[in-house]
Amino acid sequence: MSATSVLIHLFGEIALLLWGITMVNSGVQRAFGSDLRWILGAALRTRLQAFLAGVGVTTVLQSSTATALMVASFTAGGAVDIVPALAVMLGANVGTTLIVQVLSFDVSLIFPVLVFGGFMTYRRGKTSRTKDLGRVAIGLGLMLLSLHLLSETIHLIENSAVLKELLASIASDPLILVLLSAFLAWIAHSSVAAMLLIMSLAAAAVIGPPAALVMVLGANLGSALNPFLEAMGGDPAKIRVPVGNLATRVIGCAVALPLVDPILSAMTLIDPDPSRLAANFHTIFNVALATVFILPLPWIAKLLVRLFPEKLQASDPGVPQYLDKDALDTPPVALSNAAREVLRMVDTVESMLRSSQDLFREDDISRVDQVSRTDDVLDRLFSAIRRYLSSINHEALSEAEAKRLSDILAFAINLEHVGDIIDKNLMELAAKRIKNHLRLPKDSLEDITSMHAKLLEHLQLAASVLMFQDIGSARRLVSEKERFRDLERAVAQKHLDQLRSGRTVGDTSTLQLDIVRDLKRIEAHIASTGHSLLEQSGELKPSRLTS
Repeated sequence: MSATSVLIHLFGEIALLLWGITMVNSGVQRAFGSDLRWILGAALRTRLQAFLAGVGVTTVLQSSTATALMVASFTAGGAVDIVPALAVMLGANVGTTLIVQVLSFDVSLIFPVLVFGGFMTYRRGKTSRTKDLGRVAIGLGLMLLSLHLLSETIHLIENSAVLKELLASIASDPLILVLLSAFLAWIAHSSVAAMLLIMSLAAAAVIGPPAALVMVLGANLGSALNPFLEAMGGDPAKIRVPVGNLATRVIGCAVALPLVDPILSAMTLIDPDPSRLAANFHTIFNVALATVFILPLPWIAKLLVRLFPEKLQASDPGVPQYLDKDALDTPPVALSNAAREVLRMVDTVESMLRSSQDLFREDDISRVDQVSRTDDVLDRLFSAIRRYLSSINHEALSEAEAKRLSDILAFAINLEHVGDIIDKNLMELAAKRIKNHLRLPKDSLEDITSMHAKLLEHLQLAASVLMFQDIGSARRLVSEKERFRDLERAVAQKHLDQLRSGRTVGDTSTLQLDIVRDLKRIEAHIASTGHSLLEQSGELKPSRLTS
């Protein structure tokens, strides 16, 4: 085989590997994207939880770059602190090593099963999540196939004097090797792809073990460049986590590079196989970085905040406007600020409800994505309010102020739940209706429109209850909740009567049941504010609370 043919095969096989990684990443994000964001958001509390979340999410996504960009979006709006975000990246770097460890073994017999099984799942899957999982399986199969083809192609050139002379000429200069492998990882947007290529070259004896370990350092450095470059040019706050991640890699490479020879001698005693040496060093390097840097993260975070101060954009609806940190030591003022910010959450939920109402009449699928983006705004506001309330000097709170804080937080939590129901449930139903070209009957549309209108009215009543402790509004909220329950029962009974009479119950009837059920859940969250006030006034006993 000529040199030109070998290069063409190599480029094609590397492209196939990258395409497989892309399919896995996009398939997982489509199937579990919102869940993964929720996992990261929920885990960004302590450094250890954040580290483990980074390991898990990156192992699933097979991309530390994707994890980095997700975490950067959390930190940019102040939704989470930078310390756990940096811990996520330490975990993400370890997560990529687990992928490399698995792929370092001979798993070539698995790729036909994965490709065939993924294809059948994709073709026969009845839900979008099932199809996306089929896409993931195909991607994994293509990755393994590309590795199999790469190994065969490299075996063809392992005796090439020209290639060996070329690599031998730069093997004596570790800096060039680092830059070369960093470039490969950067251009591929994947340290996994770069590592697999390095391992293939090492297994075919095209490069020696010392050069392989040096190139591993470069691959780790290059993969940290991608999120750094992606974050440049925007809000300075977005660049904090990528810079912190890149800095730890640079420091790690600077320390490890002079120690490659003694490290190689020690690791050869564990497993002398060249390919496994590279994979093991990749794991040890990232575990060592995590161990060293996870403790001083608070100091690193302070330095990054000082170097890259946050630039608030008034046009960004997810940026809090009233949470003045200088008021935290004055509880009445701080609580008033938090309540005003919660009203912005009310406005956001109102916007989502109005869009939801329209989407059961209109066929604009783009508005479904718009509602999902609005829910992201709601989540950012909620996270900022929660952190602000937790920062208030609780020791200075009176009993009434402590209760007020609890009420504000409870209302914000309920609004966040309402947003999740609209985003994850009602929008899924709306998208299903639009994609399947379903039309709801006129009477069903009238019921749904009426319920939406009531929810919008009740949302304003709930805001009145929170801001002014309005007993009258609280009574109306509680009574309207019972009417919602009666309406849901009437719709369910109508559906049951149709089944008993032998009439065909189509998809639209089931769709209506699901919509009414979710609207009732929203009503329960809104009405809980009224229940709370009536409990405090003694008009309603806790034992009578039912959802």
